[in-house]
Amino acid sequence: MNRSEAAIAPSPMVDIKTAAELDLMRRASGIVAEALELLRAEVRPGVSTAALNRFAESEIRKRGAAPAFLGYRGYPAALCVSINEEVVHGIPSESRIVKNGDLVSMDLGAVYGGFYGDAAVTVAAGEISGDRRRLMEVTEAALGKALSEVRSGAKLGDVSNAVQRFVEKNGMSVVREFTGHGIGRRLHEEPSIPNYGKPGSGITLRPGMTLAIEPMVCLGRAEVVIKSDAWTAVSADGSCAAHFEHTVAVTESGCEVLSRAVKNEE
Repeated sequence: MNRSEAAIAPSPMVDIKTAAELDLMRRASGIVAEALELLRAEVRPGVSTAALNRFAESEIRKRGAAPAFLGYRGYPAALCVSINEEVVHGIPSESRIVKNGDLVSMDLGAVYGGFYGDAAVTVAAGEISGDRRRLMEVTEAALGKALSEVRSGAKLGDVSNAVQRFVEKNGMSVVREFTGHGIGRRLHEEPSIPNYGKPGSGITLRPGMTLAIEPMVCLGRAEVVIKSDAWTAVSADGSCAAHFEHTVAVTESGCEVLSRAVKNEE
C-alpha cells in the first residue's frame, strides 16, 4: 500500500536491519502471509468486501499484531480490496459484493513488535475469463522476476526493469503512479521502488535492506484515476488490474521472502 504522494525518493540513507529486527519483520510479515492465505478461501461470489476486511483484521489481531493500514493517513479499514478495474486502495464496503468472474486484489499490512509487514495477492472469484487469468499469472510472475534480481550489489533499477520488461513483453502495462517501498519501523521507508526503470540505475542493494516489492499491472493502459473517496485508484480506461506484493530482505546471495506463511508457535 503506497500512495504516490507518500512515496519517498531514492536515497543512500536506507535503513539496514539488525538480525533481531529482521526476526520481528519475519513475524510481522508472516502474520500478513498467514492472514492472506486464509483470506483466499473467503473470496467467493456473494461475499462483501466488508466481510473480507473483518476477517483480515480478526486474523491479524488473534496473532498478537495490529492492522497496519487502519487509520494510516486516514484509511478506514485493515484491508484494501480492489476489484477488476480497481488497481489499489479499494475501501471495503457492505454494499460491494464479489461476483462470479471478478478479480479480487487484497493488500494487507501488520505491525508486530514495532515492525511492519506488507503483502498483496490477487484471487479469482469463481470462473474468470482467460484474459483475466493471464493478467493474474503475468503479474505474479513479474513479482518473481523482480525477486530474482534482488541481491547484495545489485542496482534497484534492475529490480524495477525486470517487472517492466516482463509485463510489457506480455502486452500489458505497469502502473507508474504507485510504487513499492522500503519497510521496517515505518510502513513506508526509503527507497521508492517503481515497477519500471533502467538496468544499472538507482541505489546499490545491501544485506539487511528490507523492501516491499509490488507489481501493479493493467490489461490496458497504465494510467489511473482516483475515485471520489480519495483512495480507490482505478484504471483510466476501465481495464482490469492485478496486484501482487512481498516483503523481502536483501541477502548476500539473493533475497529472503519474509511474507511467507509460518506456523504460529506462540
